[in-house]
This record gives sequence, structure tokens and C-alpha cells, in this order.
Amino acid sequence: MEKAFWTVILLILCKVGTLKGDVLSEYGRKKSYSTDHELFVKEMQIKTNFDDLCAVPSDDLRFNCLQGDNASKETCLERGCCWNPIGNYGSGASAGPPSCYYPTNYVGYTVSEVKNSSMGISAELILSTKSYYPDESVFLFADVLYETDSRVRLRIGDSNRSRYEVPLNVPNVKTPALNRKYDVRISGFGQRFSLTVSAKSPSSNNTRVLINSTGAAPLIFSDQFIQFSTFLPSQYLYGLGQYRGPLLHNINWTRRTIWNRDQFVPVGNVGANLYGSHPFYLVMEEDGNAHGVFLLNSNAMDIDLQPTPALAWRTIGGIIDMYVFIGPTPADVIRQYTDVIGHPFMPPYWSLGYHQSRWGYKTANRTLEVVDRVRAAGIPQDVQWNDLEYSDGQKDFTTGYNVFGDQPALVAEIHKRQMRYIMITDCGISSNQPAGKYPPYDIGFEMDIFIKNYTGDLLVGKCWPGETVWPDFTNPKTTDYWSQMIQNYHSKVPFDGIWIDMNEMSNFVDGSVHGCTDNKYDHPLYMPHVTNGSLYRKSICPSARQYLGLNYNVHSLYGYTETKATYTALQKTLTGKRPFIISRSTFAGSGHYGGNWNGDNHATYVDMHSSIIDILNANMFGIPMMGACVCGFLEDTTEQLCQRWTQLGSFYPFYWNHNERWYIPQDPAAFSEEMAKSSRKVHLIRYSFLPYFYTLFYDSHVNGDIVVRPLFFEYPNDKNTFSIDKQFMWGPCLLVTPVLEEDQQQVSGYVPKDVWYDFYTGQKINGNGTYQTLDAPLDKINLHIRAGCIIPMQNPALNTVKSRKNRFRLLVALNSALEASGNLMWDDGESIDSIEKGVINRLDFVVQKRTLVVSMTESGYKTERMTLGSVDIFGMDGKPSTVLMNGHRVKFSYDSTNKVLQITGIAENLFRDLVVNWK
Repeated sequence: MEKAFWTVILLILCKVGTLKGDVLSEYGRKKSYSTDHELFVKEMQIKTNFDDLCAVPSDDLRFNCLQGDNASKETCLERGCCWNPIGNYGSGASAGPPSCYYPTNYVGYTVSEVKNSSMGISAELILSTKSYYPDESVFLFADVLYETDSRVRLRIGDSNRSRYEVPLNVPNVKTPALNRKYDVRISGFGQRFSLTVSAKSPSSNNTRVLINSTGAAPLIFSDQFIQFSTFLPSQYLYGLGQYRGPLLHNINWTRRTIWNRDQFVPVGNVGANLYGSHPFYLVMEEDGNAHGVFLLNSNAMDIDLQPTPALAWRTIGGIIDMYVFIGPTPADVIRQYTDVIGHPFMPPYWSLGYHQSRWGYKTANRTLEVVDRVRAAGIPQDVQWNDLEYSDGQKDFTTGYNVFGDQPALVAEIHKRQMRYIMITDCGISSNQPAGKYPPYDIGFEMDIFIKNYTGDLLVGKCWPGETVWPDFTNPKTTDYWSQMIQNYHSKVPFDGIWIDMNEMSNFVDGSVHGCTDNKYDHPLYMPHVTNGSLYRKSICPSARQYLGLNYNVHSLYGYTETKATYTALQKTLTGKRPFIISRSTFAGSGHYGGNWNGDNHATYVDMHSSIIDILNANMFGIPMMGACVCGFLEDTTEQLCQRWTQLGSFYPFYWNHNERWYIPQDPAAFSEEMAKSSRKVHLIRYSFLPYFYTLFYDSHVNGDIVVRPLFFEYPNDKNTFSIDKQFMWGPCLLVTPVLEEDQQQVSGYVPKDVWYDFYTGQKINGNGTYQTLDAPLDKINLHIRAGCIIPMQNPALNTVKSRKNRFRLLVALNSALEASGNLMWDDGESIDSIEKGVINRLDFVVQKRTLVVSMTESGYKTERMTLGSVDIFGMDGKPSTVLMNGHRVKFSYDSTNKVLQITGIAENLFRDLVVNWK
């Protein structure tokens, strides 16, 4: 009875607006500052001591009430907020505390009921403070779902009407976790809504508060503006992509905006919204623990950061559907995150080789000339690509025989050389061809799978082939259409993978050839800080109609849904073989189906450095198959820049060289002999590491492990590593330190507190958690092996077909206890179901007590050969008198300067256990 009474009272307060003045006209348009409102503010000051409500202990605790950039006293007071102009709140760059901020009594929503549910906690909320945005939800639900011991889901939505939700295939959990490592609390009945998520530190009884909305900006939930904010436990924040900026976010009044757009990074616009949407962040806490948060929302949004530290999500649609990942290690966080969005796909082995591309080959013959040039230089290469020039008039699924030449013959020759072929496919379909002359349009029109405008007619824009329409990949029929197009083209040109581009969706006119509407979807009242201030700039109208609803909601899913459909199409086309897809546009979960590159970069050292950040972020976003245009896509590169970038690119997961047609050729054989020699050297090193790299991708596919990782993933208790984004690690064992500046023969590299070995010499380095100056002549990239690791390697060759037949090598790096371990996964490298069917071999390597044991723990792949040819052991404390392999003496050499034992000239079958002893 008491609850019902207070619910009625709260409803009355909401309707009459006594907790805050109702100062919005119909449809939410602001009234001008009026005498009536002045009286209201004065009355508030008398009744509630308004000045006290605006007093905050620190300016850092100000939560911005005017989310637009044009702050004014009038609009601020209209919103019932506090005005104290001590700074201007700009977009992106540090701009200081906001002039307009929420008073402490700005309630937002009040809790009207809290109860236990079958999955956790269920609460009902009621609107108590009308905001300044129209069509607010009066009643909300707030559900807490205990999905796993280390993952909790928080959902807030309208109790009385359904709203758009992201159609990601997330786990459907039916029973709550019982051994939870976290605690969730919602404020009590009649109180302002707030929630906290806390967890116990694994090393102590201290409580880690991960989410805390108490006292932060109020919850706002209107049709086109949703706000949820939280205090953060530390300033060390990562993620929130795709953007250009440092790996570690600057939280000093900065903003990240998410909305997919065909946008290379413009000068002076760091933080611009780019090709992908990843509303996920990871926080490194002060004690070295970590947690993560994922907002499952695909609408345009801003994420505002402030040095409290605190964060505010502001999105213009959908619901609040938030996952909190407890960690406690950063690696745990990514595993927990990819358990939700999908583990990364397992790449074919050949895709780890070198890819050569360019927009500018013009013909099939010239394409083959580049392949010949790279091979003549002795530089390993596995894949040759073609940009749009292969097509007829830049139309998808066509070949321009009259200009480009014989594409099928080119592919046949590439296959003859035991290499692979990939070509670009844009998402836009030409719509101005004569009827019956262009099947991709005719069939798509007949199937009714193209996106419509707001009135239901085809939405027509412009892209490379001219007037263009776009397949709607949220429509299930479109996957069938896309599969048909790909299968038909593959029957003529047997390509091995697909490069999908322009899928943000990129448009050469704004919205459509007929423009866009004036409605609230094309021009929302709150406009997130997207580049150029328009949702349809260089894209299609948000009011466009798709199968799952308006483009307003699903725009940023376009690249994801196309990648998913392309994966399905390639499964049908490449019978039994793994699809390989590289997409420019991504969303959370894209890595489950394909890889990514960071888009149109420039031939500068700044862009080379930024590529490391992009790759580290992509790995945290569950997209380990990530790369960048080596040597730069735009502008002429220089030989030295290209040489340094080739060294770095050799340690990208996805390693390709690609540039625009107007600039000089930049394949690794296009420069001097010295450059070719340097490229050959580093390519051979990459190819020798491929078994290790491949095993890391297997761990990522099966367990959700991160492949290329920041140093803080391995050293979470060393705060010096938290901001490092000029070095990175492959797995736990290989530290890469590239040169990122011009005319440098040395590089300053951070060496974590550990034992390390120089890859080239085996020289031992005792890291003490400081920067060290490392020699870096033009033909060298610094590589260091972490003590305690055993890295499986293989003698390299000019492509992976040949290298996979070569003998294996074990690189053993002993730790201070003279121990080490490692593992290898091996299969045929291309079967789509080899892992699921167990047609794989797994080997473990362990060194203890001066004994190396090699054992095959799984032997489902019955290949003809897996042969061990050599073992290198770093960190030997002295020259052994005898080395035995399975009881038989073997030849060895010992480098007394660097303390390296080399066992060579052997040919041991890895299908039987091996024991290597030394005395």
C-alpha cells in the first residue's frame, strides 16, 4: 500500500514538473529565456538554496548539461542546470570543465520498485525530473542479469514500448551464475536511480568499484537522447574506437564520437569518428587489476571523459544494454568480451604471409610484373591483390577484359606459383545500366533487397560506378543474393578471398541524389559530434528504410552485416576451406567473420606510429587480423620510410603493402638493392615465426585470447607500460621495438623488469623497467624474446606452401630457473572445420632440469611430415659436455659470448616424444 501511494505521488510530481520546471515547448523545441523562468529559478533558489545545489567540491565533478558546443546562460538555466562560466566545452580537444552542469538535486529517474528476478535483480523506475529532450519514457525497467561468474549484464529500457536493439548474436543465458565475483546494487525505493558494480580484488579483500553512477550525471531516457554516466576507478582508459589518438586516452575533458564514416584522419582533427564502431572500454585499475565495459548500442553516440575520473555515454537511440567484464587481468577482460561478441575467426595459414596490392596496376600483365619483381628479389610473398581497375567500369562482379586484360589467366598463373589472389568488392551496386545487361542489379531488384528511402522508393546515391544502390545486409534474403553473386563470379575468376570496401556506407553525395528529409532522423535534436556535423555527410540518409528498421539505428552495422554475409557466401563458394575477408568498416563482433585494415593512411612517420595503436585497439576489439597500408596509401613514400615501415609491417598480423594510383610504386622490390635486401631479411624472419603466430591465432579463435598486445597486458603491475604505444608484443613472448622516426640508427625501447634475449644474437638483457638505447641500423628491427618461452619456428621459404614443408626449429629462452615452455598447433592450414573435428596436432614443449621434452598431446592431423631440424637454447650457463636426443649423442655448438647452445643437422619426427638432455 505504501509503495502504491508513493508511486502515485511520484507520478503527480513528474506530470506537474515540480521537481524541475517544464520549460520545453511542444516537440522539445526550447522556449526563449522568460520572466516566468526567472521567477522559477528564483523560487528554486529560495526553496532549495540553489547556490548550494550548484556547489561541487571540485570543478572536475561537473557533469556537462549542455552537450552541444554552443553553451549559453539562457539555455543552461532553461534546463534547470547550473551556470558558472569558467571554460568552454569543446569537441575532442581538452577544453576544461563545462560552464553548464547538473545541480545535485537533478533527479532524473526515481526507483519505484526493486525485487529479485530469476536472473538477478529487476527494478522499476519512474521519471521524476523532466529533461530538455522530447518524448521521454515515463516508466523504465532496469534489469541486472548474472550471466556468468565474471560477467554481468545491465539493461535499461522503456517499460511500455519496445525499442530498437542491436541484433548481435550474444549469449542467451537462462540460469544465473552462482559463484559471482561481483556485487550489483541499485538504489532503494523512492531514491534517485543509481547503481554500482563492485568486485573483490583477487589478491586481497579490498573491493573494486567498477561502475558507480551515484552522484554522476542523471539518467536521461528519451526517444532520441539517452544518457548514462559513471565514475571510473582510475584514469587508465583504453578502447572506444575507432579513432586517431594515443592508446591510453587522455581523460582531461575529451570526447570520443562513434558513427561509422568513410573518413581518413584529417589534419588537426584527432578523435574524429572513423570507419568502425566499438563502444567498449578497458580500464587498468590502480592495483594492476582490469575490467571492461561494452555498451551494446549501434546508434550514433558521444562518450565524454572527464578527469574525476568519470565517463558519460550519450546515444541517440536504442536502449542501455551494458556488459561489465570483471577481469581481473586485461587478458581475462578480452576473453570475457569475445565470449559475448564472438571469438575471432580462424585464418587460413597462407593469410599470414605477405600481401601485395596497389590501386594503379591498370592491367593484368602489370600486376604480374610486380609479382615477378618481388620474386626476383627473393622476397617471400603469398598473396597478390587487385583494386577496382580489374572491373568493367568499376562495377562489382565484372571483369574489364578490354582494359585490364585476362583476369582468369592472371589468377591461374598466380595459383600456378602456389600463391593466392584477392580482389576488391565494393558494397554499392550500379543502378544505371540498361535493363538485362547487369545481373547484380537486375537480380537484386527482383529479389527486393536494396535499401529504400523514407518514402519506400529505392535510395540512389553515387559511388565509383556512378549512380548506386546498396544491398540491405540486415535482410536475410540478401545473404542468398550475395552468395549467388560471389559464386557466379568465382566460377569465372577463382579468387581465394575478398576485400570489401566503402562499407561505412560511403557515398559521393550527401544522403542520396535527391537529398534527405527534414525529419528527426536525418536531423536529430541532439547531434553527436560527428565530423562535419551531419549523420549523412558522405553516406546515406539515416531515414532510409532497411529490413531491421531505419538506417538511423543500423547504419554502423553495415560493414559488420556485409562481412557476415560475405563469410557465409565464401563458405558456400570455397567448399571446405576457410573464408578470408578484409573489411574497412567494422562493429563489435566483426572479428568473428573477418579482418580489418585501418583505412586510408598517409606516407608519414606519424601514420606509421598510429598504425601500432590501431592494431593494438583492434586486437582489444576482438579483431586480431588487423593491418595498415605499409608505406602509406596517400602521398609518395620515401625509401627510408618504406624500409622502416616494411620492418614494422612484417610484424602486423595482416601484412600488406597498398597505395593509391597517383603515387610512386612502393612494393619492397621497387627501390634500391639495399632496400630489397633489407626487405628480404625481415620477410624471412616473419615467415620463420609463422608457426608461433598461427598458434596464437588458434588460441584467439578457441579461447578469445589476444594475439598482438600492449605491454601492460603482460606487465599489469608496471604503470610505466600503461602508456606505451610505440612497442608491442606478439603473444607473451616476442617484444617488437620498431624505429618510428627519420634518420635514426638507434631506438629507445622500454625493457620491462624481466629477462630478455636479443633475437639475432641470443645476448641476455636483464630488464629493470627502464628505457634502453638499442642499436637499430637501417636493415634491422629490434626483436627480443622473453625468458621462459619456447617459440616454435620453421625454416622460411618464398611462400607458405613451401615453408610449411620445411623443418621446424625451437627457440628456447631459459629463465633464471633454467626453465621454459611453449606449444604449437598444426593442421592443414585451410580446412574450415579442422579444429571442430579435431583434425589438428598439438605439441607441448617444456624445459626443466636441463631437459627439453617435446610431446604431441593431440595427433588428429596425419600429415606426412613434421620434422624438427634444430634447437637453439638461449641463456645456457655453460658449454655442455654432452647433448643427448632420446639417448643418442647429437652434434652441437656453443657460443660462449652470448651463452647460446645450437643443436643443428637433426631430422627428428615430431609424432614421437623427444627428450633432449645436456650435461
